[in-house]
Amino acid sequence: MTNPDRKPTTGPLVGLRILDLTRLLPGPLGTMLMADMGAEVIKIERSDSPDYVRVFPPHRNGESVHYLSYNRSKRSVLLDYQTPEGQKRFLELVQTADVVVEQFRPGFLDTLGIGYEAARVLNPQIIYVSVTGFGQTGPYAHLAGHDLNYLALSGVLSLTGKATGPPVIPGVQLADIAGGSYMSVIATLAALQARQRTGEGQHVDVSMTDAVMPLLAVAFAEYAGTGTPLPRGTMPLSGGLPNYNVYRCRDGGYVALGTLEPKFWQKFCALVNRPDWVPFALPQGTTALAQQCQQLQALFLEKDRADWVQLGQEHDLLISPVYDIDELASDPHLQARNMVMAQEHPNAGLLSGIGVPLKFSATPAQPAWPAPRLGEDTEAVLGER
Repeated sequence: MTNPDRKPTTGPLVGLRILDLTRLLPGPLGTMLMADMGAEVIKIERSDSPDYVRVFPPHRNGESVHYLSYNRSKRSVLLDYQTPEGQKRFLELVQTADVVVEQFRPGFLDTLGIGYEAARVLNPQIIYVSVTGFGQTGPYAHLAGHDLNYLALSGVLSLTGKATGPPVIPGVQLADIAGGSYMSVIATLAALQARQRTGEGQHVDVSMTDAVMPLLAVAFAEYAGTGTPLPRGTMPLSGGLPNYNVYRCRDGGYVALGTLEPKFWQKFCALVNRPDWVPFALPQGTTALAQQCQQLQALFLEKDRADWVQLGQEHDLLISPVYDIDELASDPHLQARNMVMAQEHPNAGLLSGIGVPLKFSATPAQPAWPAPRLGEDTEAVLGER
């Protein structure tokens, strides 16, 4: 919902002011999540070098749908922070802010005189969250990178795919979002809690490579226990069990079979009249795995996806449809959870988007307004005191 001042009025983070210097996906999505939760997020861009994502296709009436998807609920300010006057105005804003989220290479803001050390002199409570690929320190700190590079270096990419094939690029940006967007939110909230206790802000170093490594928790535990890394596609939760796998159905759709616990798997075997499959729940080597999966695949090809999903829901069998993106809005559970929403943009029109993932009973979070036009709030924000 909007108001004349374009400041959020609902959500658990109302009253928090964030200066957003980020671009592309990791930082902007993280600050958007906080904006949806009520924080006042001021997106600061230079007129001659705005967020690159503004030009990414596809476009709707001249508006990049990528920009619209990662920047709703924010205010937009044009400020050339590479000039003395712009730096002065930025530091004035710092004195009114709680958090700065930035995504430049290490030390860049320091060279402009607007990094954390300069800011803390004016506002000792300010928190700087720096999101980079490799962190503020270490041999790779100044190297360029993208999601794929961070997944490769962290070990995540080596585990993605089938045992008989090469590493497979995930269908979503795991390092950018899990390592960058989500971790920047966690970093902000943790630093705010520390400030509540100490009265002082701090600089938080978010390396997307570091931050994606907790995704290895299960695989690393296996390695720590055995001393031998398991090949991709062979770990129990990553394709190494026939009862925890993905199967094609008669109509060409796919289902995910998640009968990991013995009680679910045994019930499934009984329903399909295959008690001889019960031992399949124990790892038995890659040759046996392939043969067992082939037997289950033949079974799933006997019915359409909807039939298997209905059977799973009727008997609590952990059978879920593998949805394509265009099917999400039709699912009754996702509808009930408001996870696919639509928002009217003055230029782009009605645009579908992903809803707010966290539900708060006392301070509900919701999108405030569509992504702002470039510099739309400059006069209002810089005129505030």
